[in-house]
Amino acid sequence: MPKKVLEGVVVSDKMNKTRVVLVIHKTFNKLYRRYIPKRKKYKVHDEENKSKSGDRVKIIESRPYSKEKRFKLLEVIK
Repeated sequence: MPKKVLEGVVVSDKMNKTRVVLVIHKTFNKLYRRYIPKRKKYKVHDEENKSKSGDRVKIIESRPYSKEKRFKLLEVIK
């Protein structure tokens, strides 16, 4: 089974080797016939502390690093 690759924006870089990334999904609502944004925050493992707050990043699903960290940083886009 392939691993999930998501794209989002770093909203917090205050923790050491951990970033909080906000990912926005757009889902179609059948009743209102509109795309509605759904937001979710993921805690991401960043071994080298490469990303900063406001950076657009790609994250990939990985082994559990802690109770809440299930993703790791794949690359910093901008």
